[in-house]
Amino acid sequence: MINVSDLCVDFGGRPLFDNVSFFVNSRDRIALTGKNGAGKSTLLKIIAGLQQPTSGTVSYPKDLTIGYLPQHMICEDKTTVRQEASKAFDDVERMNSRLEEMQQELAERSDYDSEGYAALIDRISALSDTLSMSSAGNIDAAVEKTLLGLGFERSDFERQTGEFSGGWRMRIELAKILLRRPSVFLLDEPTNHLDIESIQWLETFLAAYPGAVILVSHDRAFLDNVTNRTIEISLGKIYDYRANYSKYVELRKERREQQLRAYYNQQKEIKDTEDFIERFRYKATKAVQVQSRIKQLAKIERIEVDEEDMSRLNLRFPPAPRSGDYPVIMENAGKAYGSHQVFDNADMIIPRGGKVAFVGKNGEGKTTMVRCIMGETDFTGKIKIGHNVKIGYFAQNQASLLDGELTVFDTIDRVATGEIRTKIRDILGAFMFGGDASDKKVKVLSGGERSRLAMIRLLLEPVNLLILDEPTNHLDMQSKDVLKQAIKDFDGTAIIVSHDREFLDGLVDTVYEFTQGKVVQHIGGVYDFLQHKKIESLRDIEKKAEESKSRKSQEQKQAPSKQRREQDKEYKKLVRRAENNVKLCEAAIAETEVEIKELEGKMAESPADTEVFKAYADAKKRLECQMSDWEQALSELEKFSG
Repeated sequence: MINVSDLCVDFGGRPLFDNVSFFVNSRDRIALTGKNGAGKSTLLKIIAGLQQPTSGTVSYPKDLTIGYLPQHMICEDKTTVRQEASKAFDDVERMNSRLEEMQQELAERSDYDSEGYAALIDRISALSDTLSMSSAGNIDAAVEKTLLGLGFERSDFERQTGEFSGGWRMRIELAKILLRRPSVFLLDEPTNHLDIESIQWLETFLAAYPGAVILVSHDRAFLDNVTNRTIEISLGKIYDYRANYSKYVELRKERREQQLRAYYNQQKEIKDTEDFIERFRYKATKAVQVQSRIKQLAKIERIEVDEEDMSRLNLRFPPAPRSGDYPVIMENAGKAYGSHQVFDNADMIIPRGGKVAFVGKNGEGKTTMVRCIMGETDFTGKIKIGHNVKIGYFAQNQASLLDGELTVFDTIDRVATGEIRTKIRDILGAFMFGGDASDKKVKVLSGGERSRLAMIRLLLEPVNLLILDEPTNHLDMQSKDVLKQAIKDFDGTAIIVSHDREFLDGLVDTVYEFTQGKVVQHIGGVYDFLQHKKIESLRDIEKKAEESKSRKSQEQKQAPSKQRREQDKEYKKLVRRAENNVKLCEAAIAETEVEIKELEGKMAESPADTEVFKAYADAKKRLECQMSDWEQALSELEKFSG
């Protein structure tokens, strides 16, 4: 379908691509991967026809259509959301007009036996077929379904696009591309501005789409769920793997080990040859052999080893000063902007050392809650910051707030104090800004490089409460892995606002869901939360929240004193949390046991099916982990009854 042949691109005096060739089939789901600056976005632009290569060709059939979503774009602000999304069908409207013209022409002609009349009928038939395949008769329904899937409410449809943030306008553009149903999607970081539910909807859409998909993303779970092929860009070359991202990582490790062995063997061969030449260069009896070795050395095609950034990136948060037992205690907190209630009656107890996630659709109040905790905006209710809590805050737009005219070194030098100023270059080197990179101006850095630089500023003084708002945006896979491990190793408390499921998996122990003006606590990791969402409908969640609020109100009326009331409330929250944890563990165990019984039946029916046996082994392992979690949760609950 798409043939990329001998592609070469020179960028800034260095080759970005060197004779790259590959073929895209009609049902391929391709992930483009590689470190920041490897050329992923450039390759998408070349395939889309927006940028010309230095040499080489990109060819495809004339009737192939391309839907391209760039990382950044300028959006129109003069239409409603529905009108802007409906522009995807501008071609359909033009085809309808053309069809009407041809039908009118057909009605006026009487040369029924002529070739022109027959040709006109053929054109009308072909255009009618095209319109039929484009779902032209159900445009409104298609627009609504796509907008709802990407997180818009029906009440948003008639709002002006200019009322929405850049992230939401990016969704409108994505909706237009999806509605056009092109032969191939070229998507550059499509999940950066999507919440978890919208990402899952997009995964389902792309997995079932009949065309090809080529995408750049740093969301590992998204790549695993969508792609079946991975093309890595490294040192101007590509490596093509017929596997999703997780399998590619394993295969790449094997390839790198083979590459290193070949490299070291070649280096030994080169050194032995050079030693021979040097030893016998001036001996006449060895002149023929020396000349032969010189020619042999010149013909050797030098093996290059892929750069491995992980070995140079070393991120560790300073030891956290000890804080009080509960860095954040929140009771009946609420926030409204005019008549719009962002959230209300929010309760939250975050223990020292806890790692929690704030998740939910964009605009539901996650960042607003962070600002309330930071004391940057007013709110109702009570938010108490614990004893000796020192907050380190990484804002969602932190990277964009950096001064583009400063160098990397000056950016850190201006905020560093005391002895730390003598170690600035060491710190920058640990974050891959060593050597000349520290003298680059901020304005020439990539999004990932800016994020890393902004993170350095956060490390300059010890804190015990990290609040990170979308910290992984624009970070590549390796940088995300290192950041995740650093937060795991951090001995303080962390609040993380993120839509990245793989990043949150195994990192957080509690999820707070922001939904329809409420803040709902879910004990467990992010996948426990997503599974819990499938089990219980939103109506059940709301009902429980209302019952909980009513019960707390009754308990407050019966408490003998204000001090006792507050103590009872905190104690009961801890008990409820322990009880909920046990219930969630028991529900997960029951579900896994049902799955195991079903798999045992399938194994009896199809004893040669290896996929069933693999699923059975995975389920048994999962059950063991769930039983361990249940025992731990039960032990925690028993502490309250002892």
